[in-house]
Amino acid sequence: MPEHEPTDDSLMERFDRNARRFSARDGILAMLVCAVVLVLVEGGSIAHQGKQLGGDVQGKVVRAVGAPTSWVAGKLPLNAQVNKVTAPLGPDADLGDSGGFASAATAAQSGQVPQVTPEAFSATELGERPPAKRPLRKVLVTGDSLSTPLDEQIARRLAPKGVEVVREPHLGTGLSKADLVDWGKLSVQQTRKQRPDAVVVFIGANEGFPMPGPGGHDARCCGAGWAAVYANRARRVMDAYRRAGQAHVYWLTVPTPRDAARAKITRVVNAAVTVAAQPWRSQVSVLDTVPIFTPGGRYRDAMEVDGRVQVVRRDDGIHFNDLGASTMADRVVAAMAADSSF
Repeated sequence: MPEHEPTDDSLMERFDRNARRFSARDGILAMLVCAVVLVLVEGGSIAHQGKQLGGDVQGKVVRAVGAPTSWVAGKLPLNAQVNKVTAPLGPDADLGDSGGFASAATAAQSGQVPQVTPEAFSATELGERPPAKRPLRKVLVTGDSLSTPLDEQIARRLAPKGVEVVREPHLGTGLSKADLVDWGKLSVQQTRKQRPDAVVVFIGANEGFPMPGPGGHDARCCGAGWAAVYANRARRVMDAYRRAGQAHVYWLTVPTPRDAARAKITRVVNAAVTVAAQPWRSQVSVLDTVPIFTPGGRYRDAMEVDGRVQVVRRDDGIHFNDLGASTMADRVVAAMAADSSF
């Protein structure tokens, strides 16, 4: 008997045999049928994709095709029925009506969620070109006793350049104590009177006092509740000093003091100030003194200045002496030079 040739009954062989039954015309017809079904069922998706592609040639072509297909699909109920049938396959099945991004503006207006504005981002953080420098004609240096002799040192550097420096320290005051000065009111009065282009704030030597918190209960130092109240007060003062973006604020943190109890308060004050400035990081610069004068939060009287170790703090273990103020004034003026022309 003659031997038969072995046959290949693999899946590919069977696919090839079946595929030969169809002609090119059959393939084109199948593609047209698929296209018609897609238009009837998902015609609106073509127009949507065209909008996402933008204004280039490809986007214009897709939108030109999507306009009639969207119209046809809109006249038929097939799209709604398909969405209903395939809804369980999507990740957003029945999420309810609340919390969507579409309601973000309404939530912000009602005070539920604070809005983030462009002022919260500095150009350097975003990798953008810094804005053009604005002329610096008038600077207000203010705060508690920490602001002196810093105010004098800043004036010595800026006055020869034609910049007016207004020195206005308020000794013994603080944001957490309003018996001597209410800094919320004072900051508004100062800016209305002086209309400065920049404000340097150095305050925090007299903090730690209880403050009225939410619900009328006093917030006592130094937990998160007290820090939140302090940050809100600092934020109000910052907002006044920035003059709706017309002035740049340079707020100095407090270098770690010698006394351990004061150091604890200072740590919370500095954390609150950093949080307070977040809405206006392009307009409010927090200049951190801690890494410069007390690295790691450890107090020291002396540090290296001009190549040799020198004393930079007063005997009270809190304030700068003339050399410490001079060292910090250099940092402040350098920050100003990066933002303004003078």
